Amino acid sequence: MIDFYTWTTPNGRKVAIMLEETGLKYTIHTIHIGQGEQHDPEFLKVSPNNKIPAIVDHDTGIQMMESGAILMYLAEKTGQFIPSEDKARWATQEWLMFQMGGVGPFMGQVHHFTKYNSGVSPYAEERYLNEAKRLYGVMDKRLSDNEWLNGHSYSIADIATWPWIARHDWQTIDLKDYPNVSQWYVKMCERPAVQKGWNIPPTDQQIPMPD
Repeated sequence: MIDFYTWTTPNGRKVAIMLEETGLKYTIHTIHIGQGEQHDPEFLKVSPNNKIPAIVDHDTGIQMMESGAILMYLAEKTGQFIPSEDKARWATQEWLMFQMGGVGPFMGQVHHFTKYNSGVSPYAEERYLNEAKRLYGVMDKRLSDNEWLNGHSYSIADIATWPWIARHDWQTIDLKDYPNVSQWYVKMCERPAVQKGWNIPPTDQQIPMPD
């Protein structure tokens, strides 16, 4: 059994989707970051960086923070969504790091400046939105001749990236400008585990679909 500490953010949802995809048994612990629950001393014992998501795996005694590391751990634990063949395996890790080092941080800044603080810093809005568009372009080119980001099969790279693309409306991104990303995004939306993971913890938010 896994204790899963999360909130309705892209990083939380990526682990929720992975848990649903793998079929592992887990218990949800909602950490309301808007109310500061991530600073609770008990949660800090699990996640010293006071960030969600985090897990405690009671089968192995392992506890982890950092969403990318958790995805890698769950993939190794179950033997799912990370290929065993070297080329495909390294491509999966490469595109997972693309999300962790690029998509997540820069899209997060777009959310901060464009959605929540519009007009405060036009320079920051332009800088981060331009970088977001560049990253969408990189993905669109990658997906022009690959069904999945690793170029081989559905993997933790796709699971990690999709929740951030699901905020394209927050990013003022029109997926019609990135047709290959749009096709991949819709295909991801059709997966039952993605639909379930979006709603963990339960939310009134609907998965945004392209026009």
